[in-house]
Amino acid sequence: MVRLISGLLAFSATLSALAAPSLAGAPNVRPASGWEVEKNVDAPSYAVTEPSRSDLNIDSVVLLCEQGPKTPVLQLRLYLSGNGPLAPVGVANLKDDPKVELAIDNGRHPVELLFADDFVVVADATAGTVPLLSGKLLDALQAGRRMELRFRYTQETMGRTRPLDATAVVDLQAGPGGAAVAAVRRCAGESATPQVAHAPAGGR
Repeated sequence: MVRLISGLLAFSATLSALAAPSLAGAPNVRPASGWEVEKNVDAPSYAVTEPSRSDLNIDSVVLLCEQGPKTPVLQLRLYLSGNGPLAPVGVANLKDDPKVELAIDNGRHPVELLFADDFVVVADATAGTVPLLSGKLLDALQAGRRMELRFRYTQETMGRTRPLDATAVVDLQAGPGGAAVAAVRRCAGESATPQVAHAPAGGR
């Protein structure tokens, strides 16, 4: 995994005001209030939501318009509650950084994690050295219903190691849903309009 070194600047203060306090315990089930976009601007530069279910120390999930080498790009960031690192709540003795799998509805998307002091970037592409989300993954975020981040850790106890899984789930259509993603995409010059997701056959 790659370590990302970056300052948060004024965005951290704004995010702290928007994000609800994290709750103790695992798994953490929260009301799915949905995306909240930056207010009082023509082109919102971010949208923030919370996991509807998580057993990790993830406080907020943010889609952020970030300046790339030449043009703005979109990043997906996981902001953490308390001091890092990203980890299952109440679990210690973890080795190295986790592996991750991102699934939206029935589709899986290869991604990597890049770590900063109190947030983690989830990316599947780069512009130069700047991590970002590809148009394909943005389409899935905008049209999808449910995003699941599946983390695989290795825990060491008494000289022995074992795999440890943890999951964070985001209801992508709660609140304004895909309209929030579409609004932030305009900040980066994105204009894709994917079809609205439909519930899978036999789904709830």
